[in-house]
Amino acid sequence: MKNSWRIGIDEDLKTELITTGLFNYSRNPIFLGILVSLIGLFFTLPTLISLSFLMITYILIQTQIRLEEEFLLHQHDEIYLQYKAKVRRFL
Repeated sequence: MKNSWRIGIDEDLKTELITTGLFNYSRNPIFLGILVSLIGLFFTLPTLISLSFLMITYILIQTQIRLEEEFLLHQHDEIYLQYKAKVRRFL
């Protein structure tokens, strides 16, 4: 995942669009890993707190993904659109 191991947007940084490795299967493998972990936590400890944590995190992740997708579209134009058409957001 090299330099793509981050969460957030650095608008001053010109990024390279990574489409190999885990990004060949998911446009957001870090967020996917977080959600899978929280789903596992909920199944292990099915409480209102773990469910709330999962739901709030999911909403925050969806918001962040939309911001990042807008940024990537602005930086990479057609290349990102082709990648987005080929690879799903999560799986």
